Amino acid sequence: MGKVHLLTGTKETTTEYNLVRVNSAWTRKEKHSHTASTESVSPAMIYESLTDTGTCWTVVTPIIFSYKVIETHALLDPCNSTLLTGHTQGPQQADNMRIPKKPMKRFVVVDQEVYQIYGPEINKYFEANNVNFKILALPTTEENKSMEMALKILEELNSFSIDRRTEPVIAIGGGVCLDIVGLAASLYRRRTPYIRVPTTLLSYIDASVGAKTGVNFANCKNKLGAYIPPVATYLDLSFIKSVPRRHISNGMAEMLKMALMKHKELFELLEKHGQHLLESKFQSDSEVFGPCSQSVFRSTRLAIVTMLEELAPNLWEDDLNRLVDFGHLISPALEMRLLPALLHGEVVNIEMAYMVYVSWESGLVTEEEKNRIIGCMVGLELPVWHQACTMDMIQSSLQERLKHSGGLIRMPLPVGLGKAEIFNNTSTDVLISAHEKWSNELSTHAV
Repeated sequence: MGKVHLLTGTKETTTEYNLVRVNSAWTRKEKHSHTASTESVSPAMIYESLTDTGTCWTVVTPIIFSYKVIETHALLDPCNSTLLTGHTQGPQQADNMRIPKKPMKRFVVVDQEVYQIYGPEINKYFEANNVNFKILALPTTEENKSMEMALKILEELNSFSIDRRTEPVIAIGGGVCLDIVGLAASLYRRRTPYIRVPTTLLSYIDASVGAKTGVNFANCKNKLGAYIPPVATYLDLSFIKSVPRRHISNGMAEMLKMALMKHKELFELLEKHGQHLLESKFQSDSEVFGPCSQSVFRSTRLAIVTMLEELAPNLWEDDLNRLVDFGHLISPALEMRLLPALLHGEVVNIEMAYMVYVSWESGLVTEEEKNRIIGCMVGLELPVWHQACTMDMIQSSLQERLKHSGGLIRMPLPVGLGKAEIFNNTSTDVLISAHEKWSNELSTHAV
């Protein structure tokens, strides 16, 4: 482009520069000037603007993250190398790691309840693979999801000393564990790679596959955090068999969220096979589940793929119109108020049930569709109403929403089964009427 003259009241000349590596140094070259084939050209650019008042340099630098979400089986089998090398790019890098010049090191943070179940297997895995490792077992609950917990991890990580490029931190646990460890890793040496191993259905579907990390602060959910994805997430459904039934139901709320927003088939799978999935704990070889085993793989894969479709183009939430926010406008405040009585997915489902009534009152779903959705929720053993979700809380949460969403509500609502749109003009009258009908019809389901 070269030099561009802009008529904006003051005379301004802008020059575009590529950044070219010559030997060991980067240097500017005007765009479209000749570049030797042996020179490396950065995707970054510098725009230099000269005006009567001075010089302005604008740096445009693409930031690209690449991370893997890998389904695997028997992750803790010492013969399965995924946990150690699955994050590497290409077979050559993996081979190099298997024959290291120095002993492989891994710093592992495990939820303490998970460690009580899988501790011996985790230790055996690293010992069998000759890994120098340290395991930190912590009570990673929503009540402990704090900066203090992140700092404790950082202190232990610092004393263990790892290579911040080749020795990723490993987090094994539920969503809270994955969030805290992710934030700690993003802070250590400005960014240390980390790996997520979800052990609950909720984290398997939701927290493990995105880029968000965080801790609670000032009595607000995830008010401190960063968008730093893991280098890899390893999905092994065998962990789910040790999860209590209520926590299986809790995770299915996030699956239902994606079904209502994006995928009718997923909704129908949950509607038809929800009880079987609860009984089998998503174990395809379960005798309880029998001939319906394919629904395990189909339902979890649809939930993950639809989640990735929404997250991948918007990892940093630059676009505030997000279907994945369904059930997450009011629930953060409600969840903090009800801790520890209700789980995350349970609170999300309470809001989703209310929002289904908002859709119905707005004429976006039929009464039959509304009844099918609520029936599916009940079948999944999820709460559909709570007395703490008052109109005052709803209106307060939506006002708070305006502060953080560019002055618009951006309310995702179903417009049928497996279809959704985002609305900014839902009237107060509709919200109040929907709340009355929701309470009148569903308060008998109070938890």
